[in-house]
Amino acid sequence: MIEAARTGDIASYPFVLQPSAGHIDFMMEMINLKPSFARKLYQAGFTPMHLALQNNRIQAVLRFLKFDEGLIRVKGKWGLTPLYHGVRTGDADLLFKFLDVSPEAIEDVTVFHISVKDMFEAFQVLVGWLIRSRHEAAQRWEKEPMSWEDIEGNTVLHVAAIRNRPRVC
Repeated sequence: MIEAARTGDIASYPFVLQPSAGHIDFMMEMINLKPSFARKLYQAGFTPMHLALQNNRIQAVLRFLKFDEGLIRVKGKWGLTPLYHGVRTGDADLLFKFLDVSPEAIEDVTVFHISVKDMFEAFQVLVGWLIRSRHEAAQRWEKEPMSWEDIEGNTVLHVAAIRNRPRVC
């Protein structure tokens, strides 16, 4: 770390900020000193929050949320957000926490499509959250996500039909 600071080698910083090392307090202090580190894409196109999710460091993820709720919507490699990770793992508690702090993250089109493809339980959580949401855009969100198209032009209903997911239909 000292060598990275001395030489200005920004590529070394992800190792300092990597929550998998278990040094969450140190990582958060570094981000407090230089907030832009939290949004920077590092190893293979991921932010420290993405890396924390990949390493199942939920306490680090929660600290990131307290630091900056907007981190949920930062797109990493392939345009994927941390909410996408919550969908892929089917972690309902994490999905609810993400949606509580950033309801607008529901507008990330891929989360519905991915949940239909790979994780029906996550789809149920997302739809249930939409139904119960008191957000000013909730009525619009109840209708629109099913008509949003992914990069291949498929709506959620198309994906459900292609993947033979009658419960989604």
